[in-house]
Amino acid sequence: MSAADAENDLLTTSEVVAITRAPASTVRYWRHVGTGPRSFRLGRRVVYRRRDVLAWIEKCEAQEHLSAG
Repeated sequence: MSAADAENDLLTTSEVVAITRAPASTVRYWRHVGTGPRSFRLGRRVVYRRRDVLAWIEKCEAQEHLSAG
């Protein structure tokens, strides 16, 4: 699998929980209020693109550095 393919991987909420180490209820809340990584419905399932999750984490980190400095 190429790096581009890996970036386009579709992740489930459980996989996002594993990456962020946040409780599932928190990830669902982030989705509800629109503050979490970009997601969409694929049929009945909520999925996230790996690249969107990683970009969201980087954005959170950058904001933390700005507020701390």
